[in-house]
Amino acid sequence: MYMKKYFALLFSVCVLNGAAQTKTKTENIVLITLDGFRWQEVFNGGDSAFMRQQQNLKDPKIQEKYWRNATAERRKSLLPFFWNTIATHGQLYGNRALGSMVNVTNDQLFSYPGYSEILTGKADNERIHSNDKIYNPNTNVLEFINSQSAFKGKVAAFTSWDVFPYIINDKRSGVFVSTNVAEVKGEKLTESEKMMNKLIMSLPNPLGDVRLDAFTFYYGMEYMKKNKPNVMYFAFDETDDFAHRGEYGAYLNSAHYTDGFIAELWSYLQSDMQYKNKTTLLITSDHGRGLNAVDWKSHGQKIPVADQIWFAVLGPDTPPLGEMRGGSQYYQNQLAKTLAAFLGLNYEGENKIGDVVGPMLKVN
Repeated sequence: MYMKKYFALLFSVCVLNGAAQTKTKTENIVLITLDGFRWQEVFNGGDSAFMRQQQNLKDPKIQEKYWRNATAERRKSLLPFFWNTIATHGQLYGNRALGSMVNVTNDQLFSYPGYSEILTGKADNERIHSNDKIYNPNTNVLEFINSQSAFKGKVAAFTSWDVFPYIINDKRSGVFVSTNVAEVKGEKLTESEKMMNKLIMSLPNPLGDVRLDAFTFYYGMEYMKKNKPNVMYFAFDETDDFAHRGEYGAYLNSAHYTDGFIAELWSYLQSDMQYKNKTTLLITSDHGRGLNAVDWKSHGQKIPVADQIWFAVLGPDTPPLGEMRGGSQYYQNQLAKTLAAFLGLNYEGENKIGDVVGPMLKVN
């Protein structure tokens, strides 16, 4: 009897060790968020009923740019990288017309709670219930990865909204966070960084104290080229800002430009030896918005459908299944554990967190 128990235990240990030694192809990961960008535009393209909602930032060619009679062509005109590349080589979640559903689990339905849920793997409705600049008491997946010896000092975030240092808790986590409307400092600035420093201090900014997404992206790209982080987070904000102002044309333009940023990022990743065929992109939004011509401008507890979001993923460990369908339900709180799993890490977080989104990750 003793020997049987011994061999059973030995077998169990061998199986567990084998699972622990399973390797992913992903050695680097880039998390990208588009603040408040609706799943409706991701999967259906621009809505002609909203296109006249342009007040101060008028674009007379908005319909010419983004309206097509066929849904497949309409969404491709808005997000060409999503539909030419991710849809053919990766996965897209959240088209509720196909039975693919993605929701947040927090009951606040606005930005800080959403980003906290993405990064920590859980909702914290008791302590995270405002957008105030309060340091997040919850540990997050970027912090966890940065604590691993193999990734120490190789995790960074470039964000447009200046609340992110508090969401990520840069003081405690040690994660490098670049944000806000200010010059980038450093002893060895590239020529591109020097030029952007001049532009960011001299160009008018319709968003006030929110950094324009183009600066967030190109500052981040320069950082990647110089420092080669293993984990990078780009948090874009313009879609939410323009939506709240009722500027549907600017909202669409911003999403289209961001799609172009992601395409440029992917091109760079596939041209660099550290990143080529070893990097996964994970893209999502912090919350949704309303459905009709008035409510699309808003989110929060008064807009129940603002809990509806979407995921996109592209990388060497993700089967190319395209649009997901068939009665599947996933949640925002699953992204933190999934992000770590791509790197072969088991992120447990604090208390109970969401599990890995299984179809995203196929490990040989």
